[in-house]
Amino acid sequence: MIPTLIVVAVIVIAFVYLSQVYADVLWYNQLGFLEVFVTENLTRIVLFLVAFLVMAAAVYFSLRIAFRNRPIYAPDSAIQDNLNRYQAQLEPIRRLLMLGIPVVLGAFAGTAASSQWQQVLLFINQEPFNRQDPEFGLDYAFYMFTLPFLNFVTGFLISVVIISAIATVLTHYLYGGIRLEEKGLFTTKAARVQIAVVAALFLILQGVNYWLDRYDTLLNQGTWAGALYTDVNAVIPTKAILAVAAIIVAVLFVASAFLGRWRLPLIGTAMLIITALLAGGVYPSVVQRFQVRPSELSLEEPFIERNIQLTREAYGLDQVEVEAYAPESIPTAGALNEDGETTANIRLLDPNLISDAFSQLQQFRQYYQFPETLNVDRYEIDGEVVDTVIAVRELDVNGVPDGWVNEHVFYTHGYGVVAAAGSTVEPDGRASFLQSGIPSTGVLGDESTYEPRIYFGEESPEYSIVGAPEGQTPAEIDRPQNENSDDESRTTFSGDGGPNVGNAFNRLVYALKFQSTDLLLSDQVNSDSQILYDRDPVDRIRKVAPYLTLDGNSYPAIVDGRVKWIIDGYTTSNSFPYSMQQELEQATQDSQTAEGLATALPAERVNYIRNAVKATVDAYDGSVDLYAWDDQDPVLRSWQNVYPSSLKPYSEMSADLMAHVRYPEDLFKVQRELLARYHVTDTDAFYNNSEAWSVPADPGAASDNAVTASTPRQPPFYLTLQMPNQEQAAFSLTTPFIPYVPAGQTPRNVLYGFLAANGDAGTGEDGVKNENYGRLTLLDSSGQDSVVGPGQAQNLFNSDTTVSQELNLLRQGASEVINGNLLTLPIGGGIAYVQPVYVQSSGSSSFPVLRRVLVSFGETVGFAPTLAEALDQVFGGNSGATTGDEENVGETPEDPAAPPAEGDGEAAPTPAPTPAEGDTPEGATGDPAADLRAALADANDAIQEGNAALEAGDFAAYGEAQDRLEQAIQRALDAEERAAGGGQ
Repeated sequence: MIPTLIVVAVIVIAFVYLSQVYADVLWYNQLGFLEVFVTENLTRIVLFLVAFLVMAAAVYFSLRIAFRNRPIYAPDSAIQDNLNRYQAQLEPIRRLLMLGIPVVLGAFAGTAASSQWQQVLLFINQEPFNRQDPEFGLDYAFYMFTLPFLNFVTGFLISVVIISAIATVLTHYLYGGIRLEEKGLFTTKAARVQIAVVAALFLILQGVNYWLDRYDTLLNQGTWAGALYTDVNAVIPTKAILAVAAIIVAVLFVASAFLGRWRLPLIGTAMLIITALLAGGVYPSVVQRFQVRPSELSLEEPFIERNIQLTREAYGLDQVEVEAYAPESIPTAGALNEDGETTANIRLLDPNLISDAFSQLQQFRQYYQFPETLNVDRYEIDGEVVDTVIAVRELDVNGVPDGWVNEHVFYTHGYGVVAAAGSTVEPDGRASFLQSGIPSTGVLGDESTYEPRIYFGEESPEYSIVGAPEGQTPAEIDRPQNENSDDESRTTFSGDGGPNVGNAFNRLVYALKFQSTDLLLSDQVNSDSQILYDRDPVDRIRKVAPYLTLDGNSYPAIVDGRVKWIIDGYTTSNSFPYSMQQELEQATQDSQTAEGLATALPAERVNYIRNAVKATVDAYDGSVDLYAWDDQDPVLRSWQNVYPSSLKPYSEMSADLMAHVRYPEDLFKVQRELLARYHVTDTDAFYNNSEAWSVPADPGAASDNAVTASTPRQPPFYLTLQMPNQEQAAFSLTTPFIPYVPAGQTPRNVLYGFLAANGDAGTGEDGVKNENYGRLTLLDSSGQDSVVGPGQAQNLFNSDTTVSQELNLLRQGASEVINGNLLTLPIGGGIAYVQPVYVQSSGSSSFPVLRRVLVSFGETVGFAPTLAEALDQVFGGNSGATTGDEENVGETPEDPAAPPAEGDGEAAPTPAPTPAEGDTPEGATGDPAADLRAALADANDAIQEGNAALEAGDFAAYGEAQDRLEQAIQRALDAEERAAGGGQ
């Protein structure tokens, strides 16, 4: 029975394993990327077999040769007696060990080698850069593709030789071929020959390793990257000498093995070791200490220049356009007349704060949800490009009733795009929705113009069973009939989104994969059923393009009548000559990643990166398209040789898709981190680090408003922006710079630079890329040492007396005042800072509502209900700006004469007349302190009533409560002003 059980167990294990392989084949084949699965796994299998055979054969023959050449008789001794006992114990299992040890070691070697499949494929399919390194004159492709492969092969063969040597020595020692005697170490001729051959092979490989080390010096990382003076003049020559010496000593070993004279190779080995220590370590240290350090700048200058040039080239910084910028600090009336496109698109909605507003106003069901952080995009509306904050209404599995059928058959998808104008809000501070509701309606389309169902998203269920024969009653819960309906409509998925599970075998395969007997037995699975899984867009791209590093932020867009997730993919390497390495995780961390609102890139060190691929995932059927965006990138072209049918040229991208492509955020973070130092191209200044910059800390993330060295960095922001000396505005990714901050020191928050990356890829034509896309423009204001930086701007806001008084009033009644993102804008000939201010009450159903806008220019601060008013306050009463909220001037709840917001149903109460100076306002007691207390009590009552109205979903009552709140706040301000004026 035992052999039978073993056979059955092996069969079961093999079936389970092969069923998962079959499931992967179905998944890749359904998506059209089967070549990716086949190529990767065939390469892994071939590498495993080659490494297995090489290692196993080497160890086996080492053991076999040593055993066959063991001495027949060995002299008696205490040591030999012990070894004889070991031999006797091993003899019954000797044959098994002779086969088992090589097999086990071969399996380990094969597993390790198979993990290098990408390196091997790149070597075989490499494309040239047609650019040569400045030291050896070799194409960059040698360092990117060939050198890593040669290092892998050499390292593997050295490990094979070392393990074979260990096996050889142990076997000879066990069977008497090597003995410790009174006269010293004794070896048989067979042992000497075998050991000598193994030693010679090791030395030959070590010589190859020394030779390759010469090229590896160009990848060194230190204060500056690449081969420096000591490397070029000491390390590289000595490595060449050591390589030749190792080959010579290897020849001596082989010759001496047959001659029986070991003195010469042993002397040669000793000399090689001494030479390696002296020439490889001591000599370069002496050169560095006594020749380079006293004259470092003059000797290292050409190598520092190489580091600057090739680092900028490796990170795409070699085309940065630098403009000197001397910002004005005194605002003047009408200064923003020329900045209309920029000011009209200043974003007032912070995508990190308004998710709750989307949830409260647009969720409608407990089984829907919005992401914690929304996305920024732009759409053309009535001929004008409008910045939007956008999200999709995804399925919330936590809100789905328990039960396998509910979780996997009935509730299968989310519904609809929700988008709000970024620069405009409603008069009551709520988002101004461009696309909303159920059914989905708005300026971006409706169910007749785009498919709103979200089967594939960031929060989709693990798997769903969808599809049915034509004419069968729909089972999937689609959406509410309308926003106020208690009834849900039903639908049937009609796309090609996953493998078919209509037959018994496929159902069994996926029941095993997801460990679900319900999937196997349920009558809800029919002949046309499909299984949708691996539904996160990033996960899907990662599986079909494993050679890419993916941006941490995927975002949805309505493209050609479908909701598409757009993801940026990067080709990376750590083998670009003379380029400084960056750790991606560290470079992409900021306040958003610290708070869990965004995902940093993995902890991988690279010194080359390209935004090579734009990828899309259809939110309805999960189809994946990979577009070769940077078709001049040799790394991507090499991968195209590997996977010829996986990537499409970007010329196949539609005009609508290209209009929503943007400059990738993580690439920009990596570039700005490097540019903080590598904007300097003068070697003297670079050497002295006298002009280095830093990315500023995020003032909004500082505890107690105190920015320290540990405060996380400010994230970059997407803005539609017209840079100085540019003809038109572009959707850009932006970041400021401040002076370099040494570790542990408090930053100097003056502005030294401002970087913008043009993110407008579309031209209105299919497959035509905007020539300005990706252009990096750097405003250099480092010559001006008094330009207010982000931290100083936040301090101005926090310390302004008027601002703090009004914020304290807004905080009454347990309300929370929340500062939005602090935007830096080069407008009006200077630098302006804009920060929206939200108020959120303490109710469980509350959400942040825009109440004020802070603006600064130089040291002048504006604080008003609208951006238009705040800018006018700063710029002499008339900024000349066009803003997205200018129609709200006089329409906010603070103005009691304002007409009701649409749908409120009642007119606002008539305001009390504004008292003349010195008069007591109507309803006041004449005692400012008593009036202030009464006003604050009324404000608190209004807040509580507003919270209750929100929880009840009565937005008309909520609007009335907000009107009363604003009136009470105004009365409190009047009372406070009279108290300050002596009780008048």
